[in-house]
Amino acid sequence: MSAAPIGVVTISDRASAGVYEDKGGPAIEAALTAILSTSWRAMRRLVPDERAEIAAALIVLTDEERCSLILTTGGTGPSPRDVTPEATLDVCDRILPGFGELMRAHSLREVPTAILSRQLAGTRGRTLIVNLPGKPAAIRTCLDAVFPAIPYCLDLIGGDRLETDPAVCRSFRPKA
Repeated sequence: MSAAPIGVVTISDRASAGVYEDKGGPAIEAALTAILSTSWRAMRRLVPDERAEIAAALIVLTDEERCSLILTTGGTGPSPRDVTPEATLDVCDRILPGFGELMRAHSLREVPTAILSRQLAGTRGRTLIVNLPGKPAAIRTCLDAVFPAIPYCLDLIGGDRLETDPAVCRSFRPKA
């Protein structure tokens, strides 16, 4: 079985211009390496905070690269340049509000400014797209909160089957 492609999209003006090191993408990959027991490969993208460019990257990863899961980092705050949720809405067929609600709830345990975050998740065909914050520690907090539901979500939408390391993340699938 070949490695499942997973989209890892960093949204950052400075990182995409080469003036700032991308720390979000590597944080997502480190979390996936710890969480997943399934063979996977990162399909990396680094784009500026531009709605059309973010949407275009998401479309390529879903429609051409056939990623069943795309995790974005950055662009989810309240500043005028933070447009990741809007770009995600532009390309999704359905929104899954519970993801954003749970990520904010878990993040609020660590920082009161989590209420400013606009993370969301949605589907495009057989792909689940999840917006994560830009800070590496917050990425892990959010992934730990929502990842137990991700493998079953992918099952339901016809995506790749992902298995987790139960010592790190117990994913939920109903008993057959």
